[in-house]
Amino acid sequence: MVATTKGLVTVFGGSGFVGTQAVRVLARRGWRVRVAVRNPNLAVELRPAGDPGQIQLVRCDVSDAAQVAEACRGAQAVVNLIGVLFESGKRGFDAMHVDAARRIAEQARAAGVGRFVQMSAIGADADGKSQYARTKAAGEAAVRDIFPDAVVLRPSVVFGPGDGFLNRFAGMASYAPALPLVGFGKTKFQPVYVGDVAEAVARSVEDASLAGRTFELGGPAVLTFEEVLQLVLRETGRRRLLAPLPFPVARAIGSVAQLSAFLGIPPLLTRDQVLSLETDNVVAEGAEGLAALGVQPTGMEAVVPSYLWRYRRGGQFAEKATF
Repeated sequence: MVATTKGLVTVFGGSGFVGTQAVRVLARRGWRVRVAVRNPNLAVELRPAGDPGQIQLVRCDVSDAAQVAEACRGAQAVVNLIGVLFESGKRGFDAMHVDAARRIAEQARAAGVGRFVQMSAIGADADGKSQYARTKAAGEAAVRDIFPDAVVLRPSVVFGPGDGFLNRFAGMASYAPALPLVGFGKTKFQPVYVGDVAEAVARSVEDASLAGRTFELGGPAVLTFEEVLQLVLRETGRRRLLAPLPFPVARAIGSVAQLSAFLGIPPLLTRDQVLSLETDNVVAEGAEGLAALGVQPTGMEAVVPSYLWRYRRGGQFAEKATF
């Protein structure tokens, strides 16, 4: 570890998939990191990511302005990584993407925080088909109203150990006879490695020249949804039917499947996720991306085999399929 000399950064959502990696990168680069989470007891594995005392876990309900203010107190920078992929109880899209972002920005500004990084998503659009896309855009606008110089990061689908994308389909392939080819598998993605996103977060915190800019983060390759599923099957050594699922049928299935959220069970698919799949998820032409941040994008082939092996019959010792 390097000496902690760069000051304090508060990370909201630091116990999540991207957050845990961002916290580690910030700690390695010499920041003291305050991780604001709902339940610090569920994030204790972050403490060893830094020197003793370098990483502080604090309880914070982002609906409580006083708790948010306390989490921002004394910080030189604030990073908001809070986001949800489906609605559940009070954790709805508007509450988590818009209201929380605005509240964090307000309290960060009041605390005299100098730098603000807002995590959004490729496809954020005030006129988007999905509520996810619309609220991500509204969250960006809410932050920029308060922090015009905030850095906005818009990643495509993020992959890496522990992701909720490739792991989900690899898990399905281990027991299901077919995988759903939503929209006939034509939607395009530009998957980006979680480590590269974490590096982008750290550079956005540190580099004052990035203030006020928006970066769309995508990996080196564009794949269709069908190609993503084929990749999963190759890496897991499974032969499964890819069942074409027209968007109208998928929306109907998602409307029913999302009811599991009321029971606290993450749904396999929601209607809003299907609506998101109706739009390609790739870096827009002319947009600034990882290259503008000085980050060399990591290809899927360099990372995916290191964690999808667990879904093969025989685990890491199984021979990789050649089909």
